[in-house]
Amino acid sequence: MDTPNTCLFMDPIQHLNLPVPFHRNAFSQSFVTVLPAGDGTLPSSSKPFIAHDQSFLSILTPDARVRCLARNEAGESFAHEAGVWVESLKEVWFTSNLICHAPKSPDRDVRIVNIPSVQAGNGACPYGDHILFCDQGGDIDHPSQLVIVNPRDPQDAQILINNFFGRQFNSLNDVITLSSPKQRISPSENRNQKPSLRETISRGHTLWFTDPTYGFEQSFRPEPQLPSHVYVLDPHTGRIRVAADGFDHPNGIAFSPDGSTCYITDTSHINGTGALNPHLQSTIYAFDVVWLGGATEAGGPSLQNRRVFAFADTGVPDGIKCDLEGNVYAGCGDGIHVWNAYGALIGRILLGASDNNSGAGCANFCFIPGGRLVCFSEDRIYMVEGLAAQGALL
Repeated sequence: MDTPNTCLFMDPIQHLNLPVPFHRNAFSQSFVTVLPAGDGTLPSSSKPFIAHDQSFLSILTPDARVRCLARNEAGESFAHEAGVWVESLKEVWFTSNLICHAPKSPDRDVRIVNIPSVQAGNGACPYGDHILFCDQGGDIDHPSQLVIVNPRDPQDAQILINNFFGRQFNSLNDVITLSSPKQRISPSENRNQKPSLRETISRGHTLWFTDPTYGFEQSFRPEPQLPSHVYVLDPHTGRIRVAADGFDHPNGIAFSPDGSTCYITDTSHINGTGALNPHLQSTIYAFDVVWLGGATEAGGPSLQNRRVFAFADTGVPDGIKCDLEGNVYAGCGDGIHVWNAYGALIGRILLGASDNNSGAGCANFCFIPGGRLVCFSEDRIYMVEGLAAQGALL
């Protein structure tokens, strides 16, 4: 398989034994910074793609490239979370709690949309023809919640859930939908009820969301009233349960294309205060998705067989997505890392290499049609183009 001109193949055996001394910042410096210089094997602005395995080349076309779409000239953060492609508008929606004015973009219109019902937006996902946002909340009178928003009229919004049996969530971080392997509709359900916003996804779909304590650590949320759980909610029946626990900071969540595997990231390497501890998790965990009970029983999906899927060597694996081939992508401290379905690192995309922005990480990203990724890197938005892969959510 030919290597595209924009890709550098780096045999893993090259960095098994590095010349000493070597050291790097595990949060923001890519491992390539400790590789010996002068031998022509280091990435450059013309080679932002790093292949650790030949299989990575299959997701690149000869035209693969990275370019900066928008940037804040003062270096202020504005592009952080979510990333949802809205097909009807041909737009990507993302969230920011720091943006003051729209950044400069030579060929794209970046505008600010205020959504009154979302106080501190974070992760989001498609919800039929609407968008489902994680609102981290604020003080005790502004709980963290899931909010359904109509992108054609952002004033048209509905709070889906704002509590777990009367206890406030910590600060909801990421959310995704999962369809059932077969439609499980109870005969007792009243199909003559007037549809509401929650009906914008089919019955049988469930919502999965993570709830770390970043809001409390950043001093805008009250002291946590719940552990850092992962939840699953059936928006049609109202049934909610804890799907997984044992996390420090559960963050991104995604499913394999066939819905049989759930991936959840733990990003405790970085605390909400900004403190970094490389001794803590920068880890992706995998779970089997197992459906319990029958159509008329209070069962539903569960997560079983927790195991380590991968560890991000740079920064934390924040946002996470899958392509249709089952490869797993995560926004990390030096760009986007890509693992195959078995947890082997096959490549990475060094976003900052495209515009000499050393240390550019990726908080979150989304696939859009045409083999492209829109990537949020705090003070910049990058576009990855020329991919042979398509996102599992499209």
